Amino acid sequence: MSTFDTLPQNRDQALTEILLRLADDRLILGHRLSEWAGHAPELEEDLALANIALDMIGHASALYTYAAKINGLKEEDWHAYFRDDIDFKNAAITELPNGDFAYSIARLFLFSVWSYLLYRELTKTITDIQLKGMLTKHMKEIKYHLRHSREWVIRLGDGTKESHNRVQNALDDLWMYTGELFQSDPIEQACTEFQLFTDVSGLKAEWADIVTGTLDEATLTLPVDEQFMFSGSRSGRHTEHLGWLLAEMQFLRRSHPEADWI
Repeated sequence: MSTFDTLPQNRDQALTEILLRLADDRLILGHRLSEWAGHAPELEEDLALANIALDMIGHASALYTYAAKINGLKEEDWHAYFRDDIDFKNAAITELPNGDFAYSIARLFLFSVWSYLLYRELTKTITDIQLKGMLTKHMKEIKYHLRHSREWVIRLGDGTKESHNRVQNALDDLWMYTGELFQSDPIEQACTEFQLFTDVSGLKAEWADIVTGTLDEATLTLPVDEQFMFSGSRSGRHTEHLGWLLAEMQFLRRSHPEADWI
């Protein structure tokens, strides 16, 4: 039986599950954003995306460190470098290739709205003091990610015909990956019973309001909601893109597993 089919039996197992889900989202999207270093359309944005990537990877590191402590591991690196793609619990939207600048900005915006609402809810409801403290600290940076990406969506949507079309096409392509952000599986439901998570389906209405308001301001059209929605990434059913990303990210660490990085 896969570990994805096993419900957490105690609080530590539930806490580990939530830590890994949150961390994997941020590690993978942070890695994608880091790929823009030296390639953004202007120097200021090159630095901004690099800093957002560092924020996300830093958040992931803190979450992995806590998970390692709970499970008696020596370091958080194991979670990032020695798991295979089927073991990662990130949402599929985070692993998709960057595409053009408009695509990466649209993806960052859609994810940041969800991330902001999720963290806001978790800081109110979860009972683990250490996790709540981390999320409260990270929330300050998530607000910046949301503000920055929202401003760019408006700038691109209400800009030239070319920029408008590019960000509209990006939203249309990404929309099928947003549905699973609001799908609560049995493992998340079990973690919620331990007061370590929340029902993500309850975030959708406010998420839709924020997204719709932003797209209206940007003169963009809301994609059709009644369409096929990708699902299953939380259970290890990822797109082919994650394997390629991990192969690049993990190669050096796996090649020298006993190396002492000084």
